[in-house]
Amino acid sequence: MQPAESAGGAPLPGFGDVLAAARRLQGITRVTPLLEHERLNDRVGGRLLIKAEPLQHTGSFKFRGAYHALAARRPKTVVAFSSGNHAQGVARAASLLGVSAVIVMPADAPAIKRAATEAWGAEVVLYDRDHEVREEIGARLAAERGATLIRPYDDPFVVAGQGTVGLEIVGQSLAMGIEPDAALFPCGGGGLVSGGALALTHCFPGIAVHSVEPEGFDDTARSLRAGARCSNPPGGESFCDALLAPTPGELTFALNRRLLAGGLAVSDAEVAEAMRAAFETLKIVIEPGGAVALAAALAGRIDCRERVTVVVLSGGNVDPARFAAVLQGRLP
Repeated sequence: MQPAESAGGAPLPGFGDVLAAARRLQGITRVTPLLEHERLNDRVGGRLLIKAEPLQHTGSFKFRGAYHALAARRPKTVVAFSSGNHAQGVARAASLLGVSAVIVMPADAPAIKRAATEAWGAEVVLYDRDHEVREEIGARLAAERGATLIRPYDDPFVVAGQGTVGLEIVGQSLAMGIEPDAALFPCGGGGLVSGGALALTHCFPGIAVHSVEPEGFDDTARSLRAGARCSNPPGGESFCDALLAPTPGELTFALNRRLLAGGLAVSDAEVAEAMRAAFETLKIVIEPGGAVALAAALAGRIDCRERVTVVVLSGGNVDPARFAAVLQGRLP
């Protein structure tokens, strides 16, 4: 299945761009493992192949797209806005490439994400996500400082970089002699799932790729059903802080509406159960937003029986106190 040629007049990335990103990222990013566990397979009645992006540099897939966007453009200064994982990815990439970075983060972002961003040498500018618009702040700072704005998902270089997750899944699956039936990706603005779908649907034309979002923030799922971009209603709450984008990206939705089989949504309670299951079986720490795809599989939001389903764990940057509470059954 081929994506549209453009979104808002801008060319969309394709499979060739993912291959180019893989070449640029070779030796920079980690090839994260594709894991399997009998107990998880037994729970769903099929095979779950679990892509462990918490083991990526900076603890999430975001480093892939951030480094690729910076390496492709080579700016002197960058501005980014993020609740934490894109922030860390851009900060780390900037430190490796000798680029100054200014990161706009919500004041309520997890402390572990803010501290890690600052540790890579980035300047952090805080804002109130309930009363201020991060895109406006980022655009203003970029104009004031003559910087390049690196968006967290609506950027063709970012999408192509995230697509290397899907490309690795293809190679790892083929090495196991497996062609997956379905793939589940966490989804905020849509950069990871759109990039991953570019690789997976090109190499496995029969695969059904789904986005997974928190309940109340399932704008991509509703947009896919409506055939147009929809926004989340105000007042929603979720502890999946990495997936609270208000509306699908323009570029990412142009890809996703053509590449995805559909969108799923999970509750915070189902996410917490997936976090516990991953820790108990795989011994991996996952943040709430990073666990939604596994939650969808374990909660039966998609039929995994007698099928091979790829599940992407997208990040592991969770505050220790929150993670301990989840393990003790006290959250959400």
